[in-house]
Amino acid sequence: MPRSYHHLALAEREKIMRMRDAKVPVSRMAVELGRHRATIYRELRRNYFYDDDAYFRGYFGRVAHSKAAARRVRGGKVARNPSLATRIAQDLARCWSPEQISGRLRLEQANPIAVSHETIYQYVYGSEGRRLGLWSQLPRQRKSRRRRYARKPRGLNIPLVNTIAERPKAISDRAQFGHWEGDLIAFKQEFGKSNLTSLVERRSRFVVLARNPSKHSSGVMQGIERHLHPLPQALRQSITFDRGTEFAAFATLHTNLGMTSYFCKPSAPWQKGSVENSNGRIRRYLPLDTDISKLSENELAALTHRLNSTPRKCLGFRTPAEVFDEQIATTRVV
Repeated sequence: MPRSYHHLALAEREKIMRMRDAKVPVSRMAVELGRHRATIYRELRRNYFYDDDAYFRGYFGRVAHSKAAARRVRGGKVARNPSLATRIAQDLARCWSPEQISGRLRLEQANPIAVSHETIYQYVYGSEGRRLGLWSQLPRQRKSRRRRYARKPRGLNIPLVNTIAERPKAISDRAQFGHWEGDLIAFKQEFGKSNLTSLVERRSRFVVLARNPSKHSSGVMQGIERHLHPLPQALRQSITFDRGTEFAAFATLHTNLGMTSYFCKPSAPWQKGSVENSNGRIRRYLPLDTDISKLSENELAALTHRLNSTPRKCLGFRTPAEVFDEQIATTRVV
């Protein structure tokens, strides 16, 4: 069984330097060090030192060791590129996730830099990122990385009708526009009964936020109607809810908007994953202890615009607004 690989030590690199100066062939260096010749070739290629004026070039053991160590620093690719580090910090401040930043960099033709979202996370949680406090700009704002856990399911609150299993495959596969998911975003009771309805169009991930004075179902449905009614019928065909009592008056959506309502199975709100994901993003700006009554309509509109102007991986790093507006234009032409 082959032995495990170990990085070259400083002593080995200094020996390579001496043998190279003595013009010893690479194959002989490999035998002397007990390494594969490909390891030596790679070492000489990756850790060769160049200066700008071409006066001081060559392979130097200690310099090579320092270059190799820098590459092993968490997020080292970002840390070694000041302009990339600045760009990432700016995009994090815009509330973009590492995955969105990575995808957008690849999408921009004028920007040849490519970096994975994992490298960005490593940079954020590395020494330089921690010094800058970049973790506080992440979607979940955690000081250290940890596993994600599922939320607790909610109980059965409305009759077992129009379950998600009855929803057509075209909706589940996101093959058509005009199919929405809805949920309620609540806040601490000490700030009153006001809450928000979050709506997400499944294919474009376009977000609509509606303010409600309470959790009373009729008021929640009126808010949904007010925001979706201006859309063409083709863009408001169905909506999927969980089984909260706030959605008990769902029949009015069919009467007034012609929309079919579907419901998650009992204790399975994760089946409407698009809106659950969006709620996580919204909570970054509106945590549980937000006094929603003090949020103006302009501020709410600005938040909605921000969410819809953020590139999404599932859209090829286009924004929800770009995809949704394109579909509206197409629908009106037809």
